[in-house]
Amino acid sequence: MKLYIKNMVCSRCKMVVKTVFENIGIIPISVELGEVELKNDMQQEQKQEVLKSLLSIGFDLIDDKKSKTIDKIKTLIIDLVQNKNNDLKINLSDYLSQELHQDYNTLSNLFSEVENTTIEKYFINQKIEKVKELIIYDELSLSEIAYSLNYSSVSHLSNQFKKVTGFSPTYFKNLKSIKRKQIEDI
Repeated sequence: MKLYIKNMVCSRCKMVVKTVFENIGIIPISVELGEVELKNDMQQEQKQEVLKSLLSIGFDLIDDKKSKTIDKIKTLIIDLVQNKNNDLKINLSDYLSQELHQDYNTLSNLFSEVENTTIEKYFINQKIEKVKELIIYDELSLSEIAYSLNYSSVSHLSNQFKKVTGFSPTYFKNLKSIKRKQIEDI
């Protein structure tokens, strides 16, 4: 049995979700971003207990097909930005189509209908949040950040950053009061 879970975005999320199941006495076969695989079906009371525990820590079970697809799109984009953005050698649309085995236009229309934003804007917002994180850490230069996030140039990164945040990356770096957004709030 596979369950789909909303708002899983990192390895810590996987550990927390695994613990939720184990605390209820269910040992998952695997826990990946956005999904948990179980050996057997859960009883209704177990499912309600899992749901209650997940909701209390910011996660949710996904039941309908549209929500599962949206969550898979978000999970793929977050993983791409956080873990392997510079490895992407094809267009985002081709990548999503290949990973989800669906036509990109179908995915795009569904995403826009449900999320009130485009996949591309969601991807850009995720990248800008990653740029903010890297600027705050102050370990990489702007050109290194641009390269690591697969921007064509520092100018491209700076223009996109300013368009989304209203600030230049340099101005943002000098602001101490601006906080980053949590991934699930983007």
